Amino acid sequence: MNAWTVHGTISGPIVMIGFGSIGRGTLPLIERHLDFDRSRFVVIDPSDKGKDILAYHGIKFIQAAVTEENYRELLTPLLTEGGGQGFCINLSVDTSSLDIMKLCREIGSLYIDTVVEPWEGFYFDKDAHPSDRTNYALREAVRAEKRSNPGGSTAVSCCGANPGMVSWFVKVALTNLADDMGLAYDKPKNRADWAALMQRVGVKGIHIAERDTQRTRIPHSMHVFRNTWSVDGFVSEGLQPAELGWGTFETWEPDTARHHDAGCQAAIYLLQAGANTRVRTWCPTPGPQFGFLVTHNEAISISDYYTVGEGAKPAYRPTCHYAYHPANVAVLSLHEMFGQGGQMQADTHVLSEKDIVDGSDELGVLLFGHEKNAYWYGSQLSIDEARKLAPYQNATGLQVTSAVLAGIVWALENPDAGIVETDEMDHERCLEVQMPYLGPVKGYYTDWTPLEGRPGFFPEDIDEASPWSFRNILVR
Repeated sequence: MNAWTVHGTISGPIVMIGFGSIGRGTLPLIERHLDFDRSRFVVIDPSDKGKDILAYHGIKFIQAAVTEENYRELLTPLLTEGGGQGFCINLSVDTSSLDIMKLCREIGSLYIDTVVEPWEGFYFDKDAHPSDRTNYALREAVRAEKRSNPGGSTAVSCCGANPGMVSWFVKVALTNLADDMGLAYDKPKNRADWAALMQRVGVKGIHIAERDTQRTRIPHSMHVFRNTWSVDGFVSEGLQPAELGWGTFETWEPDTARHHDAGCQAAIYLLQAGANTRVRTWCPTPGPQFGFLVTHNEAISISDYYTVGEGAKPAYRPTCHYAYHPANVAVLSLHEMFGQGGQMQADTHVLSEKDIVDGSDELGVLLFGHEKNAYWYGSQLSIDEARKLAPYQNATGLQVTSAVLAGIVWALENPDAGIVETDEMDHERCLEVQMPYLGPVKGYYTDWTPLEGRPGFFPEDIDEASPWSFRNILVR
């Protein structure tokens, strides 16, 4: 039997909202690494697909949807029963992260989620202005709550693989770059120090560069959307406007770009769906590739965190965005969905570890535009290793669930930190908890730029003087 490291104790009840692929994968990690009262652990989900797993683990199950109408009545007694400090682990869709977070802090419970999620209907509200459907708007609401009610019970916002783990990777990659450049610097102690170091290193931008090569045993068939993680979550974010943190070195923007008048002003959005917007990027195994510019909280939070100055025209800010190549079967599913006017397939399927033949999820951060050109740092977790490390999850899932575990541990060790994003957490401690589940974690330099091989057979509107300009990255 493995002697798992126990990182902490949850003294009160545990309420897990949602028991999809991430909930199922998180459960055994909690069992391994935390002390808790199993009799006060309850899972809430509108579907009963995971009830047999919960029964096997001796965890209570409530089959219900957490809604705007019932969340206070449903969650309050569950999180306060029996004393101690409760912990709410929100891994669901269509539940307001902000409202549930506020309730938890009112009653003194700890809280964690993997995304700023809204109540049902937000993503598909055709009457809403595009800016209101952005992650920028969702994040600003949480940041406003942080400013209005500082301190108090810890609520960790957006702590999965990405957003989440990748923010910790950025700090490791940045210090690796500084060391390799021979720069003398003091270890950063706060946000201002980290931003100053990134400016000094000369990073123009960051891609959250991911390639999922996991292959399914099941041949692709029309009218089914298959993915290696939540189909509902992927489609929801994929149909939001493409968003990116907007750097100070950019001199061009597409006609579809729009700016925000209020808030941190660290990001822009495009009047087009993120999962139908392609960008040029690079990962170690495939090399150059196309990715989708799907909106994510980290694209905004990283650009904001590393800003020197403030507002729309600071002294320094890096561009940052997601550049995601999903599993091939998910790409086909997306292509068919958009071909049908954005109507999602009626049948959806998340690939379990049993459905997958081989492959890996290569997820890291590509820091570019500095004197060494570009540097990728991240996890190269294969499905074979994921199967050995933990049950109920593929490689994609384990990168997320291990980050959730790290965020839970950090919250237990810092129970009065208030509302925090992963950029603001101790990245060394979090990665110490998470690293055993990430497979090879390595850094790679590359000479590639988005100008490689261009222009080709046809004229292109490119900026040869600034290879890493978004003008060159966006596929038009």
